[in-house]
Amino acid sequence: MTATNDPHHEQADFGFERVPAQEKAQRVGAVFSSVAGRYDLMNDLMSAGLHRLWKQQTLRLINARPGQRVLDLAAGTGDLSFGLAEAVGRDGYVLVSDINREMLEQGRDRLLNEGRVGSLEYVLADAEQLPFPSRSFDRISMGFGLRNVTRIPRALDAMRETLRPGGRAVILEFSSLYLKPLQPLYDLYSFRLLPLMGKWVAGDAESYRYLAESIRMHPDQETLQSMMIDAGFEDCGYINLSGGIVALHYGHVY
Repeated sequence: MTATNDPHHEQADFGFERVPAQEKAQRVGAVFSSVAGRYDLMNDLMSAGLHRLWKQQTLRLINARPGQRVLDLAAGTGDLSFGLAEAVGRDGYVLVSDINREMLEQGRDRLLNEGRVGSLEYVLADAEQLPFPSRSFDRISMGFGLRNVTRIPRALDAMRETLRPGGRAVILEFSSLYLKPLQPLYDLYSFRLLPLMGKWVAGDAESYRYLAESIRMHPDQETLQSMMIDAGFEDCGYINLSGGIVALHYGHVY
């Protein structure tokens, strides 16, 4: 993802653009600050509700148990956090984390409104520089956030470092469609219809154009699996969902 080892000239992908690495986080932050208020509505519209099924499958793969400590990275409006809190129960603990204040506040308000007040804590945190001690969590989840970090290997390293032995990380992310005859239709939807929906519903076509571009620039299934192995995860694998539109990646720490 970088063009050079010099941190002053390091480049990163922002959709189809190459931008200074230090600029990407600011621009991604502006995107999510813009869409936070309509994020849940747009998710339902963009995926025709499929994102709910994908997240249910994510929760099953995470398999959080009563009493466990779980970190939900890029938690957004709290879909996974809600399910994780149910799984760990009163004796467990879910840390709801996001790098974007507006998104974290949306998630906190939603969870509070739905009666989730125990065993939850909210923290602003950068996935590349997690402010937690080593071996702090039994499970780590990340839903639709990895492609937005500036340096994916650093985020994977940080996740592995904060998992306890026996822990599991599960990443739900858009991936590469393997039903190639559908690619032209998928491209039409992504680059034409999605920005129009963003303009009509959220008043922001550009943010949703970035989201479509960021999906195409994200590592494919095999590449991301290799990156998790390089970060020190073991027994890594992935499960394609909806023809590879999204994939569930998982890895363990022993």
